[in-house]
Amino acid sequence: MDAKTEKLLDVKDLSVAFKQGDKEILAVDRISFDLAKGETLAIVGESGSGKSVTALSVMKLLPYPAARHPSGSIHFQGQELLQMTERQIRSVRGNDITIIFQEPMTSLNPLHTIEKQIGEILELHRGMTGAAARARILELLTQVGIPDPETRLESYPHQLSGGQRQRVMIAMALANEPDLLIADEPTTALDVTVQAQILKLLKEIQGRLGMAMLFITHDLGIVRKIADRVCVMSKGKIVEQGSVERIFTAPEHPYTKALLAAEPKPDPAPLQPDAPIVVETKDLKVWFPIKRGVMRKVVGHIKAVDGITIEVRKGETLGVVGESGSGKTTLGLALLRLISSDGPVVFMGKQLQGLTFKEMRPFRRDMQIVFQDPFGSLSPRMSIADIIAEGLDVHQPKLSQDEREAKVVQALQDVGLDPESRFRYPHEYSGGQRQRIAVARALVLEPTFIVLDEPTSALDMLIQAQMVDLLRDLQKRRNLTYLFISHDLRVVAALASRLVVMRNGKVVEEGPAMELFKNPKSDYTRALFAAAFKLETVTEGVVAQ
Repeated sequence: MDAKTEKLLDVKDLSVAFKQGDKEILAVDRISFDLAKGETLAIVGESGSGKSVTALSVMKLLPYPAARHPSGSIHFQGQELLQMTERQIRSVRGNDITIIFQEPMTSLNPLHTIEKQIGEILELHRGMTGAAARARILELLTQVGIPDPETRLESYPHQLSGGQRQRVMIAMALANEPDLLIADEPTTALDVTVQAQILKLLKEIQGRLGMAMLFITHDLGIVRKIADRVCVMSKGKIVEQGSVERIFTAPEHPYTKALLAAEPKPDPAPLQPDAPIVVETKDLKVWFPIKRGVMRKVVGHIKAVDGITIEVRKGETLGVVGESGSGKTTLGLALLRLISSDGPVVFMGKQLQGLTFKEMRPFRRDMQIVFQDPFGSLSPRMSIADIIAEGLDVHQPKLSQDEREAKVVQALQDVGLDPESRFRYPHEYSGGQRQRIAVARALVLEPTFIVLDEPTSALDMLIQAQMVDLLRDLQKRRNLTYLFISHDLRVVAALASRLVVMRNGKVVEEGPAMELFKNPKSDYTRALFAAAFKLETVTEGVVAQ
């Protein structure tokens, strides 16, 4: 039998149910698919459609016994995985099947260095230690595009950008050269140029190892580049499956057609040169020391933000784009005074630099952030209602219980979530739903200025378009000011009136967004736009095919 047609993974009639109080919710409903050696199968669909639950079922990583399988079987290399004991499945995990999770901060140990975490995998599964392990770690970090990997070996996860953390996760997953790689949104936090590098890397390794990939994503552009076949999921069911060519050129199911047609509509808030400045900074710097040796001597600095001057005016959206590690998120955190920086930060005419924690508190209500990794910023011990209301308890303590509840309900409705589900916990939501909860938490205080750090990165195409419309509508109704950080240039084109392009902590180019899209001046900006749009052009405010 040809290797390409030999079944490596065979899923039949699989269902997944979760206990919720006295009820049982069916998250996956009798799905069937198979995957051959060396093949890539993509599973696409809305947040909450059951994509990630399906992937976790293959590795038996669901929260059993709260989860169970009312029906179905999962055969891998002829073995029934669902019948394996925990001890038996451990011999499969990490060796034969590995997974790249959607949210790297929940998978990486915050107390261990990158070298130690990758080294543990090599030692456990290959018995590799010392110089050999270090050489292999450097090789893996180089393969996944970590710049200057030797300086990153002693870094902790919080010292890396979101995209860099995700690349570390990919390095860990590929360390043992598995037969099956499950990739759950592996390029979510990556900029377009690195995304292309990672996809190319995965294809190269797949070709070399004959590795199969189960690729879960909401980005249909990625599906077109990497997959052989596609399964489209909606509400726990596979509504359509077939070859990439057939699905993209002749979709049959109405949901598939709607998914392919979804695209954020460009309509950025118009520039208002006379509008008051909300936030401004001049020659802002954020340098992180590099320490080495027994005495932890400073031998250099990582210049995350290196002399940036910007201003953001009332009611506008300033888009900040650039590769992962360029300093986008660090800039946003510095403007909110969430990390130390050098240089003035002025908010609504008030100098924030030098203020104590207590002195900053009155400004916190008007300055909010939506973090890139929503699960890492949502307390697992609090219900969604309490998470959203936490800011109200601090900044509006005189609200009655009914008023507090009404604001929480309204915030959830604003982001398209059912308020009746507000007593559930973060782990009971999909990645995209958690990101909407993070937006609701920021909006509930009715702030003036919001830093949006990749707020649509975990959302499928349909919800992404809805979220863009929502952010734009809220901006118009409340005259909000956004600093919009993103690697998705289509979303940036839809929202941003002005654009700042960053590289290595510096501003490469800035100006009105549409002017930059039409006529980028620097080679770096042209390369960035080319990687995102390829044959597409941005004209008259519209991203056109």
